[in-house]
Amino acid sequence: MKVVGAISLVLVIIGGLNWGLVGFFDFSLVDTLFGADSAAARVVYGVVGVAALWTLVDWLMRVSKDEA
Repeated sequence: MKVVGAISLVLVIIGGLNWGLVGFFDFSLVDTLFGADSAAARVVYGVVGVAALWTLVDWLMRVSKDEA
């Protein structure tokens, strides 16, 4: 599970960097690489979203475990 957590964290960081580029420069690297509104871009966004959920759940489980 450590590998899945590490991959999820990397994907969340990539997603955060992409959103930073969108916010500061109105430039989406994912759309540039895969085409805006393409199926590939939607898959990338979906995978990053699942990685964010995985990272959130993992973090919440660690926090609740530390409080017990």
